[in-house]
Amino acid sequence: MQLSDLVSDAYDRLKKRVRRSELIYSHYYNEQLGVPLYFKCENLQRTGSFKIRGALNFMTSQPREMLNNGVITASAGNHAQGVAFSADLLGVTATVYMPEITPPQKIQATRDYGADVVLTGKNFDEACAAAIAAQLKNGALFVHPFNDDLVIAGQGTIALEILEELPDLRNVIIPVGGGGLIAGMATALRERAPHVRIIGVESSAASSMSASFSAGKPVEKAVNITLADGIAVKLPGSRTVPIICACVDEIVQVEEEDIALAIVSLLEKTKMLVEGAGAVTLAAVLNKRIAHLEGKTVCLLSGGNIDVKTIAQVVERGLLAGGRYLKLVVELDDHPGALALLADNIAATRANIYHITHDRRSKSLAIGRTDVSLELETRGYEHIREVIRYLEEREYRFTVLQ
Repeated sequence: MQLSDLVSDAYDRLKKRVRRSELIYSHYYNEQLGVPLYFKCENLQRTGSFKIRGALNFMTSQPREMLNNGVITASAGNHAQGVAFSADLLGVTATVYMPEITPPQKIQATRDYGADVVLTGKNFDEACAAAIAAQLKNGALFVHPFNDDLVIAGQGTIALEILEELPDLRNVIIPVGGGGLIAGMATALRERAPHVRIIGVESSAASSMSASFSAGKPVEKAVNITLADGIAVKLPGSRTVPIICACVDEIVQVEEEDIALAIVSLLEKTKMLVEGAGAVTLAAVLNKRIAHLEGKTVCLLSGGNIDVKTIAQVVERGLLAGGRYLKLVVELDDHPGALALLADNIAATRANIYHITHDRRSKSLAIGRTDVSLELETRGYEHIREVIRYLEEREYRFTVLQ
């Protein structure tokens, strides 16, 4: 059976089992960017990501006897929850191997769906190798996160939902890791709407798909720490890469600051919480990584499973990237009133002092001098330049911290 037919079958199989996620038009981003922008909100999906589609399609397509020994998989988090939920729904056991650096929220959510979790390896690829080794011993059915036609077909159902609501779609922007999501969606789009421009987005910290796309075959690349942990894959799929090379128009990359800024922007402007892997699509648009973007465009928000502790770090990083936050160390004369005068000068710029510390004990300071560390809330890069210019005009000695 052709993969496009498998996507159609998956659509019929899943339509009563998974949420038809919302397709939301954004007036704000349309006005800011001049592009009719829509969000396909898989972050609102049951289990918090699109991964439930592929996992459930794979497992419900199997003869019952294939599930008798349970299922086993490896995942950085979202596929884990999809498999755990599907196994619970079907009444079978599930074991999930996850990297040791997996956020606690994703680990606990997977356990809450009833799966056994084994933490091993520094990244997804090492956890996957451990899961495959365990599967050979216990005979459980291995559910690959991306390199399987039934999983790919399940993810492809997102494209059919988009086309039903937006038949005049011009561009679709999709997060890329191992490639299952974009391979499934691209298969469906090339079959039903060959005019649509398909763009994949990955983090520059995990750039294996760009290298594979250029080479025309899977290429292994080192993975660095990234906010987009859900798409941090060292080696893309042997099944997904040929599909992507044949069907996808381009792959672009975004930086960590881009991702953080996109997460914060989505929180502020759409009131949606989206994880790093899901926010890369908007990051690519906001930072003009995609040339000649015209017509109705869908950014796929692939997931919303972000750790609470990570949110605080992301918000701070996003504020810094957006010029909403300024850190300074100012050297002052150590006499009464100097700090109060500095505060008055900061207030005159309409910046808000968020945090302040006073240090008289640094060896680098001359006697009678003191360092004051300031964290200021600002209104953007132009405001930051105004603050810096104002302090320079008053002959303050200071250092801007990144």
